Amino acid sequence: MNPSAPTARPEFVPEPPVWLLSPEAARAALPRLASLLKTCVEDGAGIGFILPLSQEKAQDFWQSRLPLLERGEAFLMVAGEGEEIAGVVMLMLADQDNGRHRAEVAKLMVHPRHRRKGLARKLMTAIDSLARAQDRWLLVLDTVTGDRAEKLYPACGYRKVGIIPDYAFNSHGHLDATTVFYKDLRLQN
Repeated sequence: MNPSAPTARPEFVPEPPVWLLSPEAARAALPRLASLLKTCVEDGAGIGFILPLSQEKAQDFWQSRLPLLERGEAFLMVAGEGEEIAGVVMLMLADQDNGRHRAEVAKLMVHPRHRRKGLARKLMTAIDSLARAQDRWLLVLDTVTGDRAEKLYPACGYRKVGIIPDYAFNSHGHLDATTVFYKDLRLQN
């Protein structure tokens, strides 16, 4: 997998197996992105969807993100294993005048078959570099409280802000709490 040229500033070039997808490459990868999303939700990922999740609905989600990618308001990074998209993460730039220093890390997911290979950490390291290239130094994210990712983020330099109870329905329709994190890249090497 070697997607089209990145849309970020030229000083940012992720290291394989991580790539920054151009909007065109993301459009071409819609079926594979949808398959990854569907598989992760079926495996219990708390990323905004309730079961059953059809391939069409999963593809519609990624399709709805293309305009953000085209306008440079969001970036999509993938981790590849051969031609397969094994993991993804998004960087969503805050567009408010008073928030030009911040971005949200969203939709981190790794295919169950490719977990425990360090891909999530590689994606998170690449997101840091991408954020810096976009002059964004404050990153925020949230995850389902108790999810495996809740342990990953502190290991990646994120600080826990707190827990919001009953924040969202999980993939099985039950309410879960969410844990909110932030990272100040100015404090990192």
